[in-house]
Amino acid sequence: MVSSAQGPSAQGPSAQGQPALPLAGIVVVALEQAVAVPFATRQLADLGARVIKVERPGTGDFARGYDRSVLGQASYFVWLNRGKESVELDVKTAGGQAALAALLDRADVFVQNLAPGAAERLGLGAAELRARHPRLICCSVSGYGPDGPYHHKKAYDLLVQCEAGLLSVTGTPDEPCKAGISVADIAAGMYAYSGILTALYERERTGRGSSVEVAMLEALGEWMSQPYYYNVYGGQDARRTGARHASISPYGPYLDGQVFLGLQNDREWAVLCERVLGRPDLITDERFSTHEQLAANAGDARAILKEAFESAPLSEWRERLEAFEGQWAVAQDSLELTKDVQVEANGHLGETTTADGTPFTLVTTPVQFAGTPSAPKRAPEFNEHRDEVLASAGYSTDSILELAVEGVVA
Repeated sequence: MVSSAQGPSAQGPSAQGQPALPLAGIVVVALEQAVAVPFATRQLADLGARVIKVERPGTGDFARGYDRSVLGQASYFVWLNRGKESVELDVKTAGGQAALAALLDRADVFVQNLAPGAAERLGLGAAELRARHPRLICCSVSGYGPDGPYHHKKAYDLLVQCEAGLLSVTGTPDEPCKAGISVADIAAGMYAYSGILTALYERERTGRGSSVEVAMLEALGEWMSQPYYYNVYGGQDARRTGARHASISPYGPYLDGQVFLGLQNDREWAVLCERVLGRPDLITDERFSTHEQLAANAGDARAILKEAFESAPLSEWRERLEAFEGQWAVAQDSLELTKDVQVEANGHLGETTTADGTPFTLVTTPVQFAGTPSAPKRAPEFNEHRDEVLASAGYSTDSILELAVEGVVA
């Protein structure tokens, strides 16, 4: 039998005596898969929320099978699901729906990215849930939103990048190129995360929950606003300029892509010309006298800088650029990033273990609160927390075994 519902209790200081993380005591139930929603809920878990990941029977989140590169685990899954609790639950059965309802009785947030219309068919639409739980925050992430001719379509990151116009500005003049990371998913996940935080704040003032809707197309479309404004109101066609910027100069690669400049104003151009290049005459050159003129004559500026940078080896330019007040970088790959002295100084890498105790290094959350350090946590094994999760929803040991016999859980 299921016991009577009890709300989540606020958590005090950790066992190590550290102050509780900001979202301690918040309970999130996530019917999630792939990237967008798992990315949002992982942010919440990093800040102390209890995130219960409800996974489909048999296989769980299909992101578990994307690869096996992290000691037998999928790199996507390790990245997106640390610090969560996993429970397998067949929500298409009466028993599964009852178990999910018991979890939602105790939850602060419900978030899902099921196929279009699936949540409503399961009785998990935001309006229906909030009628039963007025304080519940319901967040839905979809590809294209709840209405319109595309609302029924399943969304994949590359396709949304295409439809949002990202490929029109990414790549070379000869060939478009998608972003190398799941940028549409990440954009939607970040807006879901910030929307949930905003709803939690609003609930503190009003006592009422909210319904939050995020569409991948709209999230990435927001990130495409600057090219839109520049092209529509500036009378410019969308341009693909490789690693260079389409409207700011000098902003791109030199020395065969080993050095990148990122200048954004007249002062930085003057410092580059005088202190790094030893060419103060370029400051008063009419072609480069203002930032707009620089952009209009970007080809001339690139030719001059290319010739200058080829006159000395990278080591010499690094020494000169170290004293440069503007923006520059040496291109690195992902492995070099993890060995970067600044990443190390910031403590942006941590150690955790797999379920069997094998240690490995992970990238920690970029959001840190002074006085409340968070210990890196691992991603859960499939259905690892079945008993703990269902017990917290009021199920006895015998009731959990009954659910297993019925095939609701494994």
